[in-house]
Amino acid sequence: MRDIQYPGRSVVMATGAMVATSQPMATAAALRILRRGGNAMDAAVAASATLSVTEPLSTGVGGDCFLLYHEAATGELHALNGSGRAPARATPDALRASGMTTVPERGILSVSVPGAVDAWQTAVERFGTCDFGALLEPAFEYAESGFAVTPVIAGVWQKHAGLFRQSPDSARSFLADDKAPAAGALHRFPDLARSLRLIAEQGKDALYRGALAEEIVRFSDEHSGLLTLEDLASHRSEWVEPVSSDYRDLTVFEVPPNSQGITALMTLNILEQAGLGSLQHLSPAHIHLVTEAFKLAQATGARYIADPSFSDVPVQALLSDRFAQQQYARIDRGVAMTFPVSPGLPEHKDTVYLTVVDKDRNIVSFINSLYHPGGSGMVAGGTGILLQNRAACFVLEKNHANCIAPGKRPMHTIIPAMAYRDGKPVLSFGVMGGSYQPLGHACVLSNWLDFGLDIQQAIDAPRFHVENGALVVERPVPQTTRQALARLGHRVVEAGTPIGGAQMIYIDRVSGVLHGASDARKDGCALGY
Repeated sequence: MRDIQYPGRSVVMATGAMVATSQPMATAAALRILRRGGNAMDAAVAASATLSVTEPLSTGVGGDCFLLYHEAATGELHALNGSGRAPARATPDALRASGMTTVPERGILSVSVPGAVDAWQTAVERFGTCDFGALLEPAFEYAESGFAVTPVIAGVWQKHAGLFRQSPDSARSFLADDKAPAAGALHRFPDLARSLRLIAEQGKDALYRGALAEEIVRFSDEHSGLLTLEDLASHRSEWVEPVSSDYRDLTVFEVPPNSQGITALMTLNILEQAGLGSLQHLSPAHIHLVTEAFKLAQATGARYIADPSFSDVPVQALLSDRFAQQQYARIDRGVAMTFPVSPGLPEHKDTVYLTVVDKDRNIVSFINSLYHPGGSGMVAGGTGILLQNRAACFVLEKNHANCIAPGKRPMHTIIPAMAYRDGKPVLSFGVMGGSYQPLGHACVLSNWLDFGLDIQQAIDAPRFHVENGALVVERPVPQTTRQALARLGHRVVEAGTPIGGAQMIYIDRVSGVLHGASDARKDGCALGY
């Protein structure tokens, strides 16, 4: 390991099982399931449900999820697309008739069908060992009895309090005396608790066909939304084939489009040719190369990533060595590319990520999201369910691959990842943070593999991101580095808040020891036994 120090937590180590989430209560819930004999999938769903309560602006019953699952018994990797679809009445003309020039970022017209609960039950029925309803117990217990609001969550909640004041149902669930809870406050979600209990008793049908579906549609109609009972009843998650690419001696797997995981792979394919390990970590040359590679990958991803049921996503071409070489040739090590960056082929924020490894070495890489903090801002009537704003990822350009259409899934920012060496999984990881996620995947992986950082240091290292035409850097990036980047043509600005959040588990195949790491930018932790 190189002598690079980013003071912070130690790597957590264990030999039995390991969990890493963005909330200690969720980590504890997953461990509880593992101790009772559940496997990694059971534990991941319990943790995700718990996060729906304890990190309620980032994730929830009203959101979507994706996961990768390594099945130890067969050695196979499975991917589940748990993203919801646009309502049948959602067309560009319908939104334009409502006075929209883009899909709104908030409100009822930003809502798509929630996919998470269907994905939870679908995953547990195929790979879990526990009763699905039992896995929701920690979640509805916290919702009923109350939970302590942790510092990072309190900050986000207070920042977005105004979002919930726009709807009486949202204010009733998320505010007390018209205020968001402070850190250390005890908060309850009684309406959400009843909904979670109903889902535990009746399964996913409670949300997609039963009383909860009826209340969600009634609420949508009341606010001139587009959801119908048929939109909910027809929803299904989909098992899909993971996409992959090699980076050094690893094979990195992502969920395929409509997820933006392919953007992370394109970034790594370009960087494979750059020899990052020969550079000084976080030097101007290092940051410049990674930034330029991501610009190219992001521009191409924005052009092509969409629901493959509606358009042909050229996955093979995008991940080819030839294309990566062509993209790398576009990088000038002495001059930054100006915006907008064109796609490489000829003729597009807040989330939770968790990972679990069990005693049998089943592995889950799992991500669940409402999209923006607070999602649509709309709590569906008496359900207590905060609806996502994932439809905001669509565009209204009729010739665009990601144009909104009935029953279509939007381009998705959330991406779980897993890396294999010699055919066996060694790293399960994910990075929260909207459009930052592909860059985050490339950076934490490179920090660990190219620069010799342990997985906690790889997460703790200062971050940078490309956003709105600027190179955004976290505060620890030195002024001298920023000035050197500016001389290369980058418009450098300091991030107002920490960039993203990550969890990682490394499986040491020689010793059998599990290494866990959790991002200090969030409230969570890694724990094992």
